[in-house]
Amino acid sequence: MDNPQKFSNSKEVINFLVETFPACFSSKGDAKPLKIGIFQDLAVRLENEERVSKTLLRSSLRHYTNSWRYLHSIKKGAERVDLDGKNIAVIEDEHVEHAKKQLDESKAKVAEKRKEQKQQANKKAKKDIPKFKTTKKVDKKEQPKAKLPPAEKLNDEQVKVGTAVTVKVGKTPMPATITDVAKDGIQVQLDSGMVVKVQLDNLRLARTKR
Repeated sequence: MDNPQKFSNSKEVINFLVETFPACFSSKGDAKPLKIGIFQDLAVRLENEERVSKTLLRSSLRHYTNSWRYLHSIKKGAERVDLDGKNIAVIEDEHVEHAKKQLDESKAKVAEKRKEQKQQANKKAKKDIPKFKTTKKVDKKEQPKAKLPPAEKLNDEQVKVGTAVTVKVGKTPMPATITDVAKDGIQVQLDSGMVVKVQLDNLRLARTKR
C-alpha cells in the first residue's frame, strides 16, 4: 500500500483539522477559542497520522490562532474548547488584552503596508505620465535692449545747414536739423518746429536709420 502524501503547507493542515475536529476548528463564521495546550492533545490524537508532521502542525496552529477571525473570538466571557468542542475554561482577562493588542498591531501593519503600496502606485503613475517640454515665452519687455554706441560728435565738414543732428534739450536728445551756423552758436530746428541756438558741444550727429 502506498504511503499517503504528506501535507505541504498550513492551509492543507488547517483544512484537515476542520474536517477531523469540526466541533473545535472552523474555516468560516466565528472561531472558537482553543484550549490552552491543545497542541499536545493534537499530537496524541494524530500520532498515527503520517500526513502531518509535528513541525508543520505547530506552525499551522500558530497560523490559525494569529488570524483576525480567531483573535476576535478571544473576548471577555468566552470559553475555551477542547478537540471535541467541550467547554474547558473561561478566557482570562490578560489573554483578552493580549489578543486585542495583537489584533490592533496586525491591523496597523496591514494599513501601513497598504499605504506604502498606494504611495508606490501613485509614484509609478506619475512616472508613466509623459512629460512635455514647455517653451517659456520670453516677454519682449524682459529682453535686454542692445546698447548702442555713443553718438558721434560733429566734425567741421558736418557743421553745415541741412545736417541731421540730435540736440540735448533737458535730459532727452531731440532730433533736429541745422538751419544756420554762426560764430555765437548753431541754430537748429527741432522736428516739432521749434528753433533754438546751441553750442557745438551740445550737438551730436543723428544716427542713420536702418
